Amino acid sequence: MKITDIKEGEYAPYQINYLNLVSDEWTLIEELEVSLANFIHFVRDIPMDKYEYRYAEGKWDIKDIIQHVIDTERIFAYRALRIARGDKTPLPGFEENDYAISANAGRRHLQELLTELSLVRQSSIFLFKSLTQDDLLKTGTASGYTVSVRALGFILIGHQNHHVKIFKERYL
Repeated sequence: MKITDIKEGEYAPYQINYLNLVSDEWTLIEELEVSLANFIHFVRDIPMDKYEYRYAEGKWDIKDIIQHVIDTERIFAYRALRIARGDKTPLPGFEENDYAISANAGRRHLQELLTELSLVRQSSIFLFKSLTQDDLLKTGTASGYTVSVRALGFILIGHQNHHVKIFKERYL
């Protein structure tokens, strides 16, 4: 399954911005693997003096964003799991700024964050590998919108790619 298989109605309208950042070259599992390797390589090439840089007052630094990517991936994978298992409970949104404040990413070492991201991604990969085609097509409600399990997999990739784009535009 590739990003081109995702249809309108399988994601919230604003999530098209994330989906548009996913390559149509790879399957979902391949893209989960490739995008992780690309992200880690990209982050390791960022100059050390940029890790605590904030482009404006109140904005996150690079460590905060990496922690945000980790937290968001966990949430999207959890949503995918619940929907894939047939849970029809509407899933709430989350306040990303509250998460960022509570996470205290600045006290962590960069390598620790990248290792955690890698482990979380490995967990996501195993989750999506374990799902059947029928599971991937299941839909549920998250943040007030219908979303499919397969779309959630691509959305978490696109979300990560969105932040790489932000790094390039505003931090480097």
